[in-house]
Amino acid sequence: MSRRNFTSVADFILTGLTDSEEAKLILSVLFLLIYLITVLGNMGMILIIRLDPQLHTPMYFFLTHLSFLDLSYSNVFTPKTLQNLLTSTKSISFLGCFTQMFFFIVFGTAECLLLSSMAFDRYVAICRPLHYPVIMSTRLCHALLTGCYVMGFLDAILGAVSHSRLHFCNSKIIQHFFCDLFPLLALSCSDTYEAEIIDYICAGSNLLLSLITISGSYLSILSTILKIIVHVKSID
Repeated sequence: MSRRNFTSVADFILTGLTDSEEAKLILSVLFLLIYLITVLGNMGMILIIRLDPQLHTPMYFFLTHLSFLDLSYSNVFTPKTLQNLLTSTKSISFLGCFTQMFFFIVFGTAECLLLSSMAFDRYVAICRPLHYPVIMSTRLCHALLTGCYVMGFLDAILGAVSHSRLHFCNSKIIQHFFCDLFPLLALSCSDTYEAEIIDYICAGSNLLLSLITISGSYLSILSTILKIIVHVKSID
């Protein structure tokens, strides 16, 4: 297909989860309750940690930002999903769609890597308790957190740029309830190979890094605990 046969779209249509009015009402109430619990729970967590000086430790530092990411992650697609369920308006602008996708990747990637940082923190606390204050310094904590956000933004920029270069012809119906990567790929009428490769590399590298870090940390923790148990039993 020649490039001149492509036409751009000004907006997209999100099909949502269902067309049943009864199901929409039930889902909207359920989503709203979950959203309110998420907002109140995470805001409460952040407020409590900020107000209590005894909680100003590396573990709670990471928990504060985990709550922030959970809150931000929910705000990316839940309000728009609720609007689609409660009204007949299912359209989202081209810019709005890619903005939603961008921040979805940012917060999702950052949260995944933050969990790895928290696993490393627990490893140091349990396996290297005497060196914990030195290793988990304020500088290292901020460096790990910055790395999580930087990787999130880099992945989001790569994903948004590669997908924004796609052509969507006259197709504008996204078979999903928010603008995710692969539903947009399925909608495109141009060659998606490059975008798919970028998506798989970014997702695979983040998943592999997180899996190795978390698995390695908790296996080391488990090994340390078992050694302590064996040592205690041998003394008895």
